[in-house]
Amino acid sequence: MAAAEMGQGLFITGTDTGVGKTVVGAAIARMLHLQGINVGVMKPVESGVTDTSRLGPDAQLLAWAAGCDDDIDLVSPYRLKEALAPSVAASREKIRIIPGVLQERFEQLQKKHDIVIVEGAGGLMAPVTGGILVADVARMLNLPLLVVTHPRLGTVNHTFLTTFAAGQLQLPIAGYLINRMPANPDPASETAPHTLASLVSADLLGVLPEVVDKEPEQIVKLIASEIESSPGLPLLMTVLGLKGKA
Repeated sequence: MAAAEMGQGLFITGTDTGVGKTVVGAAIARMLHLQGINVGVMKPVESGVTDTSRLGPDAQLLAWAAGCDDDIDLVSPYRLKEALAPSVAASREKIRIIPGVLQERFEQLQKKHDIVIVEGAGGLMAPVTGGILVADVARMLNLPLLVVTHPRLGTVNHTFLTTFAAGQLQLPIAGYLINRMPANPDPASETAPHTLASLVSADLLGVLPEVVDKEPEQIVKLIASEIESSPGLPLLMTVLGLKGKA
């Protein structure tokens, strides 16, 4: 599918759980919001939510960053208690995740906002329900992928596998960001950006620093500033259809 036919927004995925997808998605949402752009956010399925009558921590952070007050069932249609893969948590809680509901809620957000940032769960191959994977949800929502990866040992394999799988599935990739680069990187982390850039068939949009001892909202503010000053920002804005805003 050609990029021009795609919806305006991004589907944030990761090479693994815990790479910082939520912070990156929230940082992009905050950056756009502060530019006066009407941004919506969505966490289609969030597990590990203590009180499922409210947004989980990931969806809360995304909504705060975007400055939106959409209904919680639009922002996060399925909220699950156990911190497990969506399909496993839903099965244990006897909840049926219906892909059509995700698409319907997303389309409602599209009507309300100029840009919608969607954060997946885990990586592309994480099971959502039945034979439906996160990759299938990304395809259904018709958004380009932004891959968040890490600089640690193993990142070459993790990142290459993710982008390769996306290519095989014909999922367009907006690019990838290396998140949580240590202030004093070891040799594996130090060489990761160059190694990845030479192997991965997607654009490296930036290398983001590791931020420690800060509250989530403070981290988002700092990472938003980093993304705004990143050399890859013009390309990211072009993907979003906001070239003149970069």
